[in-house]
Amino acid sequence: MLTSLRLVNFKNFADETLKLGPFTVIVGANASGKSNIRDAFRFLHGIGRGYTLAEVMGGKLGPGGYVEWEPIRGAPNEIVRFNEPDCSFETKVASITGNEPQQMRYFVEIGEDSLKPEAFRIQKEELSDGENMIYSGRANVHDLMVYRGDEYGPYKFTYDQAALTQGLMRQLMQDSSVLFHHDKQVEKVHFAFAGLRFLELSPQQMREPSIPGANILGDHGQNLPTVLESICTDTDRKQTLLSWFEELTPMDVAGFEFPRDPSGRVHLYITERNGRKVSAYSASDGTLRFLGILAALLNDDAAGIYFFEEIDNGIHPNRLWLLLDLIERETANGKLQVITTTHSPALLAWINDETFEHTSVVYRDEYWKDSVIRPIADLYNLRELRKSTGLERLYTSGWIESAMKFSEGDADTDHLEDDDEDDWGMDEE
Repeated sequence: MLTSLRLVNFKNFADETLKLGPFTVIVGANASGKSNIRDAFRFLHGIGRGYTLAEVMGGKLGPGGYVEWEPIRGAPNEIVRFNEPDCSFETKVASITGNEPQQMRYFVEIGEDSLKPEAFRIQKEELSDGENMIYSGRANVHDLMVYRGDEYGPYKFTYDQAALTQGLMRQLMQDSSVLFHHDKQVEKVHFAFAGLRFLELSPQQMREPSIPGANILGDHGQNLPTVLESICTDTDRKQTLLSWFEELTPMDVAGFEFPRDPSGRVHLYITERNGRKVSAYSASDGTLRFLGILAALLNDDAAGIYFFEEIDNGIHPNRLWLLLDLIERETANGKLQVITTTHSPALLAWINDETFEHTSVVYRDEYWKDSVIRPIADLYNLRELRKSTGLERLYTSGWIESAMKFSEGDADTDHLEDDDEDDWGMDEE
């Protein structure tokens, strides 16, 4: 599980840290920088997939010319904050080694390549386990020189790709002549980045049939029929799927059917107890989005970390509490981690205490060039106000943005305590 992400000179963040929990919620106005946080996670995901910096930023085509990787939003020269020479990402990854919890720190700094105008290179890269430096890399003229403590190296890596995923690192881990004691830590960080998923569920694509055996849900919800069919082969997971789906929708659900068409493709039908069958083509967008989220969280091959943009999109506010309950239960066991952005006051109304502690606001004043990230629990008196007033009402009234503006601007905040609730439009009926 990722426990924090620090961004230095990345896009509109000068030096900000996002604290992460099993379920992390990010709020903020439009253009505040929420999507830039998603881009930062995608950057780490691209590193985990073994792409070069040019591929991470500019996209990658697979065999046959299909798009294997979408580029990071914005022009390459906008990745690094304006007038700065480089940017860096620092993340901490928690895991259990034996019976002891362990937190690893991964750091990577990128900047312009002096030998290739407008290209980027790794300037610095480090991995440590809290006490020991596992490896440390620094840019040389033509290479990234990586040292393993004081015992081994330096080794020459290409500087247009993170050492974490280069073949030499794997060779060092597998070479019995080199006592590379931290191979498992390297793998865990690599797999944490590679396992990130970014779901932007599209009901249109979720309605399409899929090929038998395609049991990984696509980023836009592709393969929904075969993923659900796979879930339904396990009695316990099928019952969990049905019970949650029946709670989340007004349908009287009895089960699912997965008929094949003449070409062998798998279709999805929802069966009701009165015998009615509803095809995916006739199901509502909200129903399909619920099914997509259930398929992602309950699939046996579920990814470790999911990032959703506006997870509440297309879902009725009266059903959001059930969706939150599902996510909070599924992430509580430590096997899954969910990060989402939202504009929904209804979602904030239903988050539990732990999720509240891992909810952050991204804020940018109209007169500021940079955005800031703060845990909302740290805002002035918010824990108490949440109980007395409700987080959703504080959010819709603009209290959170006002508190951010005053606290970050070092302005007098006495009025936030002295003003009664009428001043915020939150007087009791």
